[in-house]
Amino acid sequence: MIQWRAAKVVQDIDHICVLWREVPSNDDFYGYDAINLKMYLPYFSGIWLGVEWDDPQRGKHDGTYEGTQYFKCRHPRGGSFIRPNKANFGVDFLTAVKDRYGLNDQGVQHGTENTLVLGKKTVEFVGMDSVAEQQSQLNRLVDVSVHGCAVSHAGQKEEIGRTCPNIRHINLSKNLISSWETVTAIASQVQNLETLNLSENKMKFPSTSTSESSVFSKLRILALNQTQITWTEVLLCAPGWPALEELYLTSNNITVLERPDNVLQTLKLLDLSDNQLLDGNQLHLIAHLPRLEQLILRNTGISSIHFPDAEFGCKTKMFPSLKRLTINDNKISQWSSINELDKLSSLQSLQCHNNPFMDTEKNPETLRQLIIAKISQLEVLNKSEILPAERKGAELDYRKIFGNDWLAAGGNWNPEKNKPSEEFLAAHPRYPSLCLKYGAPEEGELKGRQPLTLKNQLLSKSIFLVTFLSSPLTESMTIQRVKGLLYRLLKIPGSELKLSYESSKLEGKEVELDNDLKPLQFYSIENGDCVLVRW
Repeated sequence: MIQWRAAKVVQDIDHICVLWREVPSNDDFYGYDAINLKMYLPYFSGIWLGVEWDDPQRGKHDGTYEGTQYFKCRHPRGGSFIRPNKANFGVDFLTAVKDRYGLNDQGVQHGTENTLVLGKKTVEFVGMDSVAEQQSQLNRLVDVSVHGCAVSHAGQKEEIGRTCPNIRHINLSKNLISSWETVTAIASQVQNLETLNLSENKMKFPSTSTSESSVFSKLRILALNQTQITWTEVLLCAPGWPALEELYLTSNNITVLERPDNVLQTLKLLDLSDNQLLDGNQLHLIAHLPRLEQLILRNTGISSIHFPDAEFGCKTKMFPSLKRLTINDNKISQWSSINELDKLSSLQSLQCHNNPFMDTEKNPETLRQLIIAKISQLEVLNKSEILPAERKGAELDYRKIFGNDWLAAGGNWNPEKNKPSEEFLAAHPRYPSLCLKYGAPEEGELKGRQPLTLKNQLLSKSIFLVTFLSSPLTESMTIQRVKGLLYRLLKIPGSELKLSYESSKLEGKEVELDNDLKPLQFYSIENGDCVLVRW
């Protein structure tokens, strides 16, 4: 019989896993019963524990001493032997709660007297006010955090429910919980549990499917980061989470996924960050979760995204409800993956920092414009809102910049002759729809086209000073940045500058540029408008 338990070194916060296995008595160990990790080592007196460190750099070996392997480690130098008095095998949940919130018995102030008359006898109670106050505080607890408090077991049966009946949210991260059974023993006493954080507990999960029960019937948010859970184990446990909406599974060495059949159907958020998935095709296996609105794939090692069920210009049936996607810190190197994202019917927000494809364009503003033009329904890019004017500008520029490529690939102003090549459409799948939206680019727009760089996107605006000083500005410049430019030219603090502009479309009217945080495009400034500076 092998049992896993968790412990931590008394003088340190690092957790260790302790494996207990009964083995026969052996004279080589001085006639004592030898237990694999609670043992007597030859030539050393007393009892020793074999431990495997969370941080393998703290270990010395793989559980082997003098040619005999007493226990096994995942890392060849992740193990050590320590004395029992250096290990702490944890406390029950309620003890941790009382210690965490200063409600343990040691904190009770004795001395307040209460009396109770029973027949002819008067019974005196000492400290009842403090005890009642302590119990009242435990009754009122709704959010409980015992992070890093060495919780290892549930404690007495039903005691949690009697003492803390109103708990809804529990943070049990970085404790000594070693099995899912312990989690169930705690949760079964919390009738209205909605949020549970079990991150950084090295646990053993069920190897067979769990049946649906009332234990987690109201659980909406579950965090299992750094618990060594596999995706297979997630699916085995999932029948017990019928109302789950958010699931966090970061840093679990998950490499392959499986299709969730009849489980996780209520899931709205899934975080698989810091798991090195085998490839981008793994995403197809979770693509039919009907309510999934947010998918976080930060640092998952994916190099491409592809939805093979849909042609260019069409929408995929995969991820039907996905609104927010995070793919930061991956290996996506081709723009074709960004083109694929336009197939998602509900996508509104994208985070894609630190991918190789972004290195193909050195200017960040140009890069942003390209992404906006390629994904039609996007409203937020890298946490920055896309304003209608910004989208229009990005799409018009895209249509113009790749106009000559369109013509060379078979595009034509005559609809009957307009037959761009498959290669062009693969690289620019939105181009036909942009031509329908704004019209095909005119011949005059395409003459003398210059490369897509910030220098060639500068707006020709004039800064009206005593001597009509010209300076190039861009639509995305904030008023604060314009004032900074003026300070370098005039040495006048921005706080003393008052900006406004005049437009031929607004004859006789001067519009004040009064919000330093807004970009020029917010005020609909166009080429030929005159920016006025006063101080």
